[in-house]
Amino acid sequence: MTRDAAHALDLDAYLARIGYDGDRRPTADVLRSVHRAHALGIPFENLDPLLGTAPSLALPDLEAKLVRGGRGGYCYEQNTLFAAALRALGFGVTLLAARVVLGAAPGDVRPRTHMLMEVRVPGEPDPYLADVGFGGSGALLEPIALVPDAELRDSPRHHRLVRLPHDGPLDLWELRARTRDGEWTAQYAFTREPFEAPDYEVINWHIATNPRSPFSRLLYVQRTTRNAHLSLSGRTLVVTPHDGGARRERELADTDEVARVLAEDFALRLPEGVRLPG
Repeated sequence: MTRDAAHALDLDAYLARIGYDGDRRPTADVLRSVHRAHALGIPFENLDPLLGTAPSLALPDLEAKLVRGGRGGYCYEQNTLFAAALRALGFGVTLLAARVVLGAAPGDVRPRTHMLMEVRVPGEPDPYLADVGFGGSGALLEPIALVPDAELRDSPRHHRLVRLPHDGPLDLWELRARTRDGEWTAQYAFTREPFEAPDYEVINWHIATNPRSPFSRLLYVQRTTRNAHLSLSGRTLVVTPHDGGARRERELADTDEVARVLAEDFALRLPEGVRLPG
């Protein structure tokens, strides 16, 4: 028996961590509310890979880190935890993998390294695409119906899901987010082929330990609040207000200021004794 199979998620502790105290029936409204609460409640961060460690995806370790430890994580951690919570609430979950196309040059083909999921609500005919682990300003705050040309106004964001022509046997889907200037920008593309935990173990190890992986070389932290999106890349802090106000950017002075900003602005608790790379 695996550790995950023997460990049941402490659903009460998880829901308290994300600040959700509503209904627990597996309905579309509950799915939307828990998704938004998680997206606003647990920041995206890559501290473990930056410090030379591949983060564990075992549920007990994720609970200790993200639920009880005051930490965040990247997509494999966030969505593994979220999937466990959804299953505990009675939803059906199928894990998927996407190619991130945001920022790719024309013609670039990136590997499938992003974890996301298809969620089924009992009694509803169509599934939803759910994803609390993308982190960026184009990330979903709520699930979007997994049907062609679906649109979602997950305020303050606006998303669209389209099918693209391609040569494979499965439909190719692309998630797009509308930018502040009104342009639709592709975020990632995926098929509905199911992936399993061992698949993500391999991908996670590659992303965390490959010396060419951006996550092993530079600090990336993202947090969405009710008023703004915060992004920290290395020592560059960017704050983008949701109300259309001016984007603010500044360079942090040193690792001490980085640690202070992580605690105060990103609500991240660094492990005791950890010093960030200079």
